[in-house]
Amino acid sequence: MIYDVIIIGAGPAGVSASLYTKRGNLSTLIIYSDESSLEKAKKIENYYGFENGINGKDLYNVGIKQAKNIGVDTKKEEVLNVLVGNEGFRVITDKDEYNTKAVIFSTGNKKNKPNIKGIDKFEGRGISYCAICDGFFYKDKNVVVIGNGKYAISETNDLINIARHITILTNGKQAPEFRAENVDINTEEIEEINGEKKVEEIILKNHKKIETDGIFIAQGVAGSTEFAKKLGIITKQDKIVVNKKMETNVKGIYACGDCTGGLFQVSKAVYEGTIAGLQVINYIREKYTKGE
Repeated sequence: MIYDVIIIGAGPAGVSASLYTKRGNLSTLIIYSDESSLEKAKKIENYYGFENGINGKDLYNVGIKQAKNIGVDTKKEEVLNVLVGNEGFRVITDKDEYNTKAVIFSTGNKKNKPNIKGIDKFEGRGISYCAICDGFFYKDKNVVVIGNGKYAISETNDLINIARHITILTNGKQAPEFRAENVDINTEEIEEINGEKKVEEIILKNHKKIETDGIFIAQGVAGSTEFAKKLGIITKQDKIVVNKKMETNVKGIYACGDCTGGLFQVSKAVYEGTIAGLQVINYIREKYTKGE
């Protein structure tokens, strides 16, 4: 099956988009992994319709139920990659793979950058956030992947046939279940990233050093910005750049909510999700009904 639209993220922006795409007779799938910042809000009192406010987790869950009630398909899975397919896009998760004509990013503004001395200094000088984008520059070299989850393993797999050797540094967290001939896993905590003009070594808290030509940050769960960069979508200050129609520079891909920057408010997310949903309806009708 090829969905008309896949929405990544089930917060206010993503659910709002789905309400319009489904009512617009588009086959719609929401993929989410319960990583919404909305769930952490103890009480929301500045959103219309709740005279006594509402708990963030309750609002999040009600939104998902609302989408399901009108027939939106939902999958609770972790998205690992979004790729351009033969017709549209392929969304790869930890459990399956889905094809779609359009994508809406609405996973919020995830902060995956670890608090390690030297990261800011060496960004663009040996530190990368995208193995597909930058792996080529490390052909037959030694690299490090920082992370311990499924996203880190996905990035490692993208580097296995490029780099000479890969070290996965979990930075004190539990080691993932993963084996490959040219991959080592180290669970020691990281003290500092060091080098002269570019990354040269990682100093661990046990004072041992790991020499490396490059570092790929893959901590936690990938967010909209990480996927956008892999697809060549323009980002600015870790936000996805969109126009007034919530369109990115890649045709068929839209973004809404916290990942586009601006006010981190439910009302703003709902508005942008509405616009994204309506624009996807127009896009699908014009491209697949009338033809390009």
